[in-house]
Parts: sequence; structure tokens; C-alpha cells
Amino acid sequence: MLTDPLFLLVAIPAIVITGISKGGFGGGLGTLAVPLMALAIAPVQAAAIMLPILCVMDLFAIWHFRGHADWKQLRILLPAAIAGIALGAAGFHALSEAQIKLMIGTISLGFVGHQFMKRHNQTPSTTSTLRGSFWGTIAGFTSFGIHAGGPPISIYLLPLQLSRTVFAATTIVFFTTVNQIKLVPYIWLGQFNTDNLLTSLMLSPLAPLGIWLGRRLHTRISDRGFFLVCYGLLAVAGIKLIRDGWLELVYSP
Repeated sequence: MLTDPLFLLVAIPAIVITGISKGGFGGGLGTLAVPLMALAIAPVQAAAIMLPILCVMDLFAIWHFRGHADWKQLRILLPAAIAGIALGAAGFHALSEAQIKLMIGTISLGFVGHQFMKRHNQTPSTTSTLRGSFWGTIAGFTSFGIHAGGPPISIYLLPLQLSRTVFAATTIVFFTTVNQIKLVPYIWLGQFNTDNLLTSLMLSPLAPLGIWLGRRLHTRISDRGFFLVCYGLLAVAGIKLIRDGWLELVYSP
């Protein structure tokens, strides 16, 4: 079990913030969890510790938002995400975490910038099997590596202008399914060991706390405020991922 003070200093807020984001805002800020924990431990270990905690969060979150998900979108997104997870597992050692961070961070900031530029023409997008399959695959791939599937899903779902409850519920069902599936390749690749699992168990009580806080905030913010928060979280995640990925590439031996 990891009890290093520096690790706990970054892990505790990372998990609570992830719970708040997952419980009320569609999970966008959950992208920061692994990078924050990676300040104290290896990113691969951080991802292994976070996955069981994410699964616990999913169970609490899906109960709060049951019955509100848009299954029309999920029928497009989930098969694509499974393909993305398979690609991530197959290429586990082919693409570095720094490259994944730079890729998804750049896409996230590009999307936020695009939405800002066309803010006076906010015509809702329509359901698209092609776009949904593309972003679902990217989400499955990036979620497998560093649990950073939130931005790609937001890129597809936010322009649809679903209600905030439907948006949150759809992302929660999506990631509940994705995280359960990810357990299989994580076990296959030897990501779980006694230390990681005990650390996950020690930190798991923070999961329902974060979900509860997120749910409280979800009911107290207007639709406009909700989506401003979502785009803000997407921008913060993108900046963080680009910064971390660039530094890792520049300073890696």
C-alpha cells in the first residue's frame, strides 16, 4: 500500500475532483487525475490505482442518473469505444503516454477554441454515426491509457446540446461500461498487483464523497452555467495534458 505523504497529497484531491466532475459535470476534469498522481508515482501505476476507484465512482454515479441516458448516442459510441480499448491494449507499448497527452490535449483545446469562435451561431449538431464512431474510438483508446476519455466524448456530445442531466447520464453510462471492460486488459497486462489494489481500496471511500459533491453542484447550476463549466473543464484538461506531454517529451532520456 502506498502511504507516501507526497502521493497522498496529490491523490486525495485528484480523486475528489474526479468524483465531483463525474457526479455532476460529465467527467471532463477526471482527465487530471492520472497526471496529478503522476507527480508522485509512475503514470502507469497511477492509472492502475485509479481504475478500481473509477469503477466504484461509476456505481454511485449511475444510480443518481439512472433512466436519463441517451441510448441513441450510446449505441453509436460504445461499440467504437470497445474498438478503441482493443487498440490501446494492442499498442500498449507502441505509443508513449506523452504522445497520447499531446494528442488529446491539442484536440481538446482546438475544440474549445472552435466553439468559442462560433459562439454566436450555436445551432445544435445532429446525431452522426460517423462522428460518434470516430470520437468513441478515440475515447476508448485514450481512456485505456490514462483515463482521458472525457474530452473526446465531450467533443461529440456537447454540440448536440443535450440537457445537462441527459449529457451527464450519457457520459456516466458510457464510462461505467468502458471502465468495466478495461479491467480485462489491465489484468491481462499485469497492471494490478497487491500494492496497487490495496492503495485503491484505501482511497476508495473518497469516491462516493466526490460523487455526492458533484451531484449537489449539478442541481445548483443553470444550463448555461453547466455547459460553461464543461467547456472550461475541457480547456483546463487540454492545457494540462499538453504541458505534461511536452515536458515529458523534452526531458525524457
